Amino acid sequence: MSEMLRNDRLRNIAIIAHVDHGKTTLVDAMFHQSGLFRANQAVDERVMDTMDLERERGITIAAKNCSVLWKNTRINIIDTPGHADFGGEVERALSMADGAILLVDASEGPLPQTRFVLKKALDADLKIVVIINKIDRQDARPDEVLDEIYDLLIDLGATEDQLEFPLLYAIGRAGIAKKSLDEDADNLHVLLDTILAEIPGPAHNPSAPFQMLVSDLGYSDYMGRLAVGKIFNGTAHARDNLVCVGENGRSVPLKISKLQVYEGIKLVDVEEIQPGDIAVLAGIEDVKIGDTICNRETPVTLPRIRVDEPTVSMKFTINNSPFGGKEGKYVQSSRIRERLQKETLRNVAVQVEEVGDRDSIVVKGRGEFQLAILIETMRREGYEFSVGRPEAIFHHENGVKMEPVERLLVDCEERFLGVVTEKLSLRKGKMTQMVNNGKGRIRMEFSIPTRTLIGYRDEFLTDTRGTGIMNSLFDGYGEFRGECPSRFTGSIVADRTGAGVAYALFNLEPRGRLFIEPGQPVYEGMVVGEHNRAQDINVNPCKEKKLTNMRASGKDDNVILTPIKPMTLEQAINFIREDELVEVTPLSIRMRKAVLSAQKRHNMRGAQA
Repeated sequence: MSEMLRNDRLRNIAIIAHVDHGKTTLVDAMFHQSGLFRANQAVDERVMDTMDLERERGITIAAKNCSVLWKNTRINIIDTPGHADFGGEVERALSMADGAILLVDASEGPLPQTRFVLKKALDADLKIVVIINKIDRQDARPDEVLDEIYDLLIDLGATEDQLEFPLLYAIGRAGIAKKSLDEDADNLHVLLDTILAEIPGPAHNPSAPFQMLVSDLGYSDYMGRLAVGKIFNGTAHARDNLVCVGENGRSVPLKISKLQVYEGIKLVDVEEIQPGDIAVLAGIEDVKIGDTICNRETPVTLPRIRVDEPTVSMKFTINNSPFGGKEGKYVQSSRIRERLQKETLRNVAVQVEEVGDRDSIVVKGRGEFQLAILIETMRREGYEFSVGRPEAIFHHENGVKMEPVERLLVDCEERFLGVVTEKLSLRKGKMTQMVNNGKGRIRMEFSIPTRTLIGYRDEFLTDTRGTGIMNSLFDGYGEFRGECPSRFTGSIVADRTGAGVAYALFNLEPRGRLFIEPGQPVYEGMVVGEHNRAQDINVNPCKEKKLTNMRASGKDDNVILTPIKPMTLEQAINFIREDELVEVTPLSIRMRKAVLSAQKRHNMRGAQA
């Protein structure tokens, strides 16, 4: 076997960070300081957040590639999502990297999603560079955070070499990085130099034939399907004849119609790609993530990208409510099914499963947040459909029922300790750790089933007056912990079709929290509020005041209703029970009973009793 060589003109790095620890802002500063943009060029903030949802929520959802040029070396940067629900994106991103930057907030320290991605990076034996960011925060505690990073690495089984990591301190927003806290600095040059010095160039076997692992897919109206991935060995030229080897070993011939590499956030055409390049290749239609593109004469496949199994499933159905088809562009089950199948091609963490019902399809993913992002994306594309409540996927081992378990980290003020622990114990949570830093806040760790955590996030924010931080991470499968009610309140359900009337809604307010306003259309079976008690209640929200010729002082006062807060998509998905659906259209989000007729629901309850 010939000796492995390294391509020192390239560096491929992934950036690992928890949500909102400043990863995308730091990449912006690297773009500016490497000379990618002119000094007076108008550039948006958070250039890498290209999706509307990413900009709105301030999170990274899809892994994306870009590059900067520093001292004649191209640094390919792979922006990994910080949320565990998008773990499929993480596995794809790390398959292209030779090193990783671990970015940690100087106040919050390493949080669960940091742990999730870091574990993947250590397993892949990537060289780690640690940056403690936001050291200008008033509550920054960089020394304690460094200790927490060491604890985390030891807990994850890091080797001695991995514990000897280069350490930098940064203020990403100001574009400053330095080697010590008391050092003066006004740029990121030390970070870019550290990447060149510490992260190895991509290794390759000079005698091996061409091999490229497909890590992402794209689509162009002009070139068709695009395959994105890292070149592990060999070189290729435009118009070369190659083969794509799929999961079953079947080879599909292809001719490269176009070769592109990343320059900044743009793609530029090239005639040749070298080992270590992250390239975009056009000229093949039938390609999937994990396939190997190689020489026709000597096809040698690479290990496929493997992702963790999905833990949550949701049922997607057509919208068969009385308002169905009024607001959406694509309403047929065949169009919804086609769109979901297309999603599985781009997102390896999503699986689609057919059920006996022609109008329904089950979608499996890493968590309800990942599925909520998929639903919101489809909604914005003009799709109209209904979805059921997220359900945990159970396994059976040796006749024992096993369920997915989350490691839940809670950070809240001391005064909320009682209410948080009480609510989580009702949801079968077990406290595994509690740390009181003596500054008025407490950090707790729980082991809790995935299914009981669904729907708790909004309740948690209410209980902690919006000051609590809650993050969860999949922690394997554990023995089933028993039944737990998904919600302790009932639903207020409309019993007829019409429009909400202020007089009726005013009289319904004592029954619970309402979701509709006067004039809003309703139909029989639509959930119009949350009942104070555990059982459902059928009401008439369209009832008008009877007109009589009797008049009395104060009788006809203007009705003043409590303002309502519209339900977001995630809140609606978390709110519904097993017998309810969320109706999703481009313009509206409504909750409804799966069986709309009040009489049918009454008969079904009688039959069950």
